[in-house]
Order: sequence, then structure tokens, then C-alpha cells
Amino acid sequence: MEKEKINQFIMINGKLFPEMMIGEVKQKLESLDESKETMLMSTEWKNPTVAFLFAFFLGNLGVDRFWLGQTGLGVVKLLTCGAAGIWSLIDLFTVMGRAKTYNYNKLMMYF
Repeated sequence: MEKEKINQFIMINGKLFPEMMIGEVKQKLESLDESKETMLMSTEWKNPTVAFLFAFFLGNLGVDRFWLGQTGLGVVKLLTCGAAGIWSLIDLFTVMGRAKTYNYNKLMMYF
């Protein structure tokens, strides 16, 4: 992938990945095939702010877990009403990081 396209991708999507992994993301993008480049550019990423809003408003129902593909934990969170609210409170502080990690793992599937 060209340096200009990498910088553009990071500028647009950098906030969707863990800050500590941006350097590694750049390195991986440099080795990306042109055939996968189009798929990468059309990939929809999970927005950490939306994840936070799900956790804030629907956290006791486990919607944030379901949205991030953690179906099993979402069901447990739903059945326990967010473990009486404690789990939901903890998730408020961790959900944005989990969304960024989800995006990073999704990106690594291209390599």
C-alpha cells in the first residue's frame, strides 16, 4: 500500500484503533496487497463512541457486548441484568478500549 494512502487511512480511522498499536498498523498496511486494499477501505469499523453509548443506555441488557460480537457474554449480562449493575458500570470504563481492540483484531484478519 502506498505511503499516502496509509497516512490517509490513519488520519481517517486512527481514532478507531488502540493508540499503542498505530505504529504496528502502519507497518502492516505497508505490506498489504493491492487485492486486499479495496476490501480494507470498504470495511466498516466499530465506533468506540457508539459502543460507549450502547453501554451507557443499554448496558444492563448487554447490547454493547452483542454489538462487539461477544454473544455469550451478552447473554450472561442480559440474564444477570449486568450483574446487578456492577458489570455494566465496569463496562462503561472499558467498552471504548474493547471496541478499538475489536477493530484492531478485525484489521489483523487481512494479514
